[in-house]
Amino acid sequence: MKTRINTARGLAAFSLAALPMAVQAENASAPKSDAVDFNPVVVTAALAPQTANESLSSVTVIDEATLRRQDPVSIPDLLRGQPGVDVSTNGSFGKVSSVYLRGTGSDSAVLLIDGIRLRSATSGSAAWQHLDPRMFDRAEIVRGPRGSLYGADAVGGVIQLFTPEGEEKGPQPRFSVGGGSFNTQRLSAGISGREGGTRYSFAGSHFNTDGQPIRRDGEDKGYDNTSTLARVAHGFDNGAELGVLALRARGNTEFDSFGTPANTDFVQQVAGIYGELPITDSWSSGLTLSEARDESENFTEASAFGPASTTIFDTQTRTVRWENTITVDAHELIAGAEYQNDSIADSDTGGGTYAEEERDNRAVFAQGLLDFSPLTLQASLRLDDNEAYGDEVTGSLAAGFALDDVHTLRANYGTAFKAPTFNQLYYPGFMNPELEPESSATGELGVRAQYNRWYWDLALYQSDIDNLIINVDTVGDGSVDTPQNVENARIRGAELSSGIELDAWTLQAALTYTDPENRDTGTRLTRRASQSFRLGVDREVGDWSLGGSLVAQNHRYEDTENKERLGGFGLVNLRAGWAFAPMWSARVTVENAFDKEYETSQNYINAGRAGFLSVHFGQ
Repeated sequence: MKTRINTARGLAAFSLAALPMAVQAENASAPKSDAVDFNPVVVTAALAPQTANESLSSVTVIDEATLRRQDPVSIPDLLRGQPGVDVSTNGSFGKVSSVYLRGTGSDSAVLLIDGIRLRSATSGSAAWQHLDPRMFDRAEIVRGPRGSLYGADAVGGVIQLFTPEGEEKGPQPRFSVGGGSFNTQRLSAGISGREGGTRYSFAGSHFNTDGQPIRRDGEDKGYDNTSTLARVAHGFDNGAELGVLALRARGNTEFDSFGTPANTDFVQQVAGIYGELPITDSWSSGLTLSEARDESENFTEASAFGPASTTIFDTQTRTVRWENTITVDAHELIAGAEYQNDSIADSDTGGGTYAEEERDNRAVFAQGLLDFSPLTLQASLRLDDNEAYGDEVTGSLAAGFALDDVHTLRANYGTAFKAPTFNQLYYPGFMNPELEPESSATGELGVRAQYNRWYWDLALYQSDIDNLIINVDTVGDGSVDTPQNVENARIRGAELSSGIELDAWTLQAALTYTDPENRDTGTRLTRRASQSFRLGVDREVGDWSLGGSLVAQNHRYEDTENKERLGGFGLVNLRAGWAFAPMWSARVTVENAFDKEYETSQNYINAGRAGFLSVHFGQ
């Protein structure tokens, strides 16, 4: 594996170094409509629209063109190998997945869907594996602490998924049908558009597969998911806007529970209503009411370990967020308040109920975006008052300096915290009520070069985390993991990314180094690779598009003592598309083309080679 990783390093260095030379032949013509935007507008990093080169944060945008080209089966597949992102899964197709931003825990990354936070209040993590990528047309990855804007858990950063808005005039229908390996069927349909001041988007999708074994010599583990989306917004003549959003995913996934067949019925849901009102020419105010649900009913068959059992985890997060934006010349002030209630609607854990099943959080926050071109500043501060763990103050300060029309330097410092979850504090048999909240401080230096059709971005950072929460095998047989605080943890890293549009070619590359260290023991944090490389290459040839992606990562460790090593791997994914008639296209994807067997979680193997064919109608 060492040879393969060294090869990947060399390929990464060559690819990234070659981009500046390639710009000499840059095509000066206007970008194609399906071209990747290498300087997109980002809203997650500062609660306000900024282009990527204006942002004082490390950001990655996966736009609609990239999503449609890659047509990934799952959100974890889409995120794997992106700058600063690592993914661990308990098998493929709807199995438990963890997303690590800059080496922090999976419950230290905030997931937003159109501004609404989605996670389980019991586990603290989002069920990334149950979100269908076809329901979204954009993803923003913001790396680095965002506690001063989004509150608890934004230690590693924030990932936001955006649903289609319906900007085109008149109804725009679309549908797709396809299938492939493991008896997989995949259907989706939708309609979106704009009539007068009303925008709308409605969609549905269904995914079903027999799956494949997630343990060696095991049985196939299936998965099905049916998702629906409704989004409507109306703009009034005075500039006000009122909108509603509802997204729901429901299905079943099969897995193993300590070698015993099991399956889970799940529901993932977000719903919200928002209103925006211009108070004056320079002051606008917005109010959002939202609810997110994470529900699961788990069935385990009888075995030598015990009788058949059923456990239920249903959690709700209700949020009221009031946000005000005041503009003064080139400067902008954002201030607001937020109320959040986490509750466990049903908590039949099989071992009793939770000692606490509800908690409230109240917060106020403010941010200043100051433009003294070529110097820009961003400062934010937030106070959270949580009934379970008291007051927490987080803040950040960032500065950017435009060296010229192309190069921008940035430096930022920010703090964040992560509250212990209901499972960590109250889950019968596994809890530790003495846990302290995590707190972190992160410093970062970065530089971005933004050209007409290409860019490169380099970031160096260090995060110091106090009271990091990790699971420790206190029994010694792997059956019981008890959460414990690590007094000191340090995460250092570097990220280099680049992309270019050159004639009919599109190249995107990312090279990530992460050193997530438990300073108390000197060991690496579990299930995190320290080196990652991703390369995507696509080419348009008439009515055809051809492309592929390489993702290579080095080894990781399953246990806190770093004795159980999981080998590194390299994955090659191939894709082709054919626009065979107006509005009609066909796509073929081959995932894991060289049939690599690999693990990112001990004893759970991921899918081997898989091919999929689909036919699409619509833009």
